[in-house]
Amino acid sequence: MRKATGIVSAAALGVVAAGGCLAFLHMRSAWKEAEQQVQAEGKLGFELTPWHAQNAGFVALATPNHFVAGVTAADGKIYLAGPGGVAIYSAGIGNGVSPELHAQARVLQTGIELPAAPVVALAAGRLRGASSEQVFAATRGEGVLILNEDAGDGVEVEQLQPELEAERDVTAVLPLATGDLLIGTQRAGLLIFDGKTLRVFDPAMAKADVTALAADGAGFWVGTRTAGVMHWHAGQTDAFDASSGLPDVQVDDIAMTEQGVFVATPLGVAEFAGGKPQRVLAKGVFARAVAEERGKLLIATMDQGVVEVGLTAETRSGHAVSRQNAGDGIVGFVARSGEDNLLGIGAAGLERYEGDSAWRTVAATPANALADRNVSALHFAADGRLWVGYFDRGLDVLDVASGRASHIEDDHIFCVNRIVADPQRETVDVATANGLVLFDARNGQPRERQVLLKKDGLISDQVSDVAFARDGMTLATPAGLTFFTPHGAESLYAFQGLANNHVYALAAEPESGRVMAGTLAGISVLEDGSVARNVTLKNSGLKRNWITAIVRVKDANGERWLVGTYGGGVVEMNDAGQVSAMDGLPKGAVINPNAMLVTTQHVLAGSLTDGLLVYDRGTQRWSQVTAGLPSKNVTAFAERDGEIYVGTENGIAHIAEARLP
Repeated sequence: MRKATGIVSAAALGVVAAGGCLAFLHMRSAWKEAEQQVQAEGKLGFELTPWHAQNAGFVALATPNHFVAGVTAADGKIYLAGPGGVAIYSAGIGNGVSPELHAQARVLQTGIELPAAPVVALAAGRLRGASSEQVFAATRGEGVLILNEDAGDGVEVEQLQPELEAERDVTAVLPLATGDLLIGTQRAGLLIFDGKTLRVFDPAMAKADVTALAADGAGFWVGTRTAGVMHWHAGQTDAFDASSGLPDVQVDDIAMTEQGVFVATPLGVAEFAGGKPQRVLAKGVFARAVAEERGKLLIATMDQGVVEVGLTAETRSGHAVSRQNAGDGIVGFVARSGEDNLLGIGAAGLERYEGDSAWRTVAATPANALADRNVSALHFAADGRLWVGYFDRGLDVLDVASGRASHIEDDHIFCVNRIVADPQRETVDVATANGLVLFDARNGQPRERQVLLKKDGLISDQVSDVAFARDGMTLATPAGLTFFTPHGAESLYAFQGLANNHVYALAAEPESGRVMAGTLAGISVLEDGSVARNVTLKNSGLKRNWITAIVRVKDANGERWLVGTYGGGVVEMNDAGQVSAMDGLPKGAVINPNAMLVTTQHVLAGSLTDGLLVYDRGTQRWSQVTAGLPSKNVTAFAERDGEIYVGTENGIAHIAEARLP
């Protein structure tokens, strides 16, 4: 019996062992499935497609392309990036050549050879499977661009475009020796692309606002806007902030040198060695870029030019030494492999470091008629000159024929919201964040005539729009409306029936004196200076209460108002206040403040992210235009002699109206 029992026990043990083996195999299979599921959930949607140059007939006005980043490729060519695109210089650019060589640079223009988004960072490397070196360009809104030189000395462009908007807002790129590409974003953390899949690199970095990336022998470093710097190595992440060695949590640049790792912040540069913070150099200096050259740490600052810190044994003091205006305007550096003479990227162009605070321009930035790219208002004056208002750089008055412009900028003319012509006073009125400035533009160059402020009767110094009706001038402000009539100044606000104090847009009927005021809470219809009624989300077909633009349209369908909204596209409103939707617009389109224009053939609307929206008054259909524009953020319009000028946050382009859809 014992023997039999032993046999039975062995059999039982065999069954148990077999069951345990099956259980183990099942568990391992479950683990594998779980791992695959986690990996699948971590994968992000994207498209990797060739980008083909496109232009619907737009011609760009010459605006400054202030370079912000650069990289040297393996063949010695230098790539510089700015809001206007990418310029490619020959290998000899830094070796004492003539500054005129700039004209020979090949430029890939934003909106045509490249997608309509500014390029903010560059890096050179090679994706897994690539046959030659590539240049990677980070864009604010269009993902990553991959530049490949073809056999004919041209450049083929591929666009790596993640599915989600936040993932397309790229701030930094870093190709790794493994063939993977690290992608830093402002809102979606750190991503990694292996040539086939795109995923979040590490959940711990999923929310990081990445500003800079740099690789070392052990791993890589990640600079952020609000959380300091992180060092990934051997599968782990070390984080450093103001409590553990950084002078500030905002990181603007990271430099890898033989001397160590240097992290630039607005309060100085932190030096790391062996992955650990050692000390702070140039304390109190606003450092936006760092590089090492000839035993010195060069620091591009916000307001002190380039300062130098000795790093050799003899000069290792940690104190910043600077000379007045040395390297003034330099925002970044370009190192050239195997060569001295670091190159600086500045407003003047490309500059070569000569040693001891000396810099020499080797590629001058070409002269541009216009002062800036961030356009907020456009207007053609009666004499044919184009007035260009900027978000924070005053205004230019451009002679389109000669290409010459005069720039005006002071305490009042700084942040321009609107430019209109006063038909009675024969002035050009400029609405700004600090008053309404009236120019007498009849005698040659514009001459400042008068500035209207609170002391002159305005309810607020900040003026967002201007309209002219039968009895005088109406001003829109964040505190209500102000009317200037022959009887003086008078104001109206929410307590007196206005839909909301914050008024963004105005439209008027000069004959009847009726004024439409677009506010944060709907439309106020004004008659004889009083609120006749309010049109809001509650009592009409408005999709959004936030009104950003209003224009009057008269055609075969009668007279009506087209109303731009923040998030609800454009709607129609009749004189009775009845609102109806308009089909054919992008879902959730945001119309920019006062970015609408009526011509004989079209109604144009400028959107925040969807480009130019065109309404054909004949077919009564909307179409969307992005090809050829320097940005999808369209902010202003002007029209003259059949030519449409389109202002964006990244420059101005014009097109014959007949070529619009």
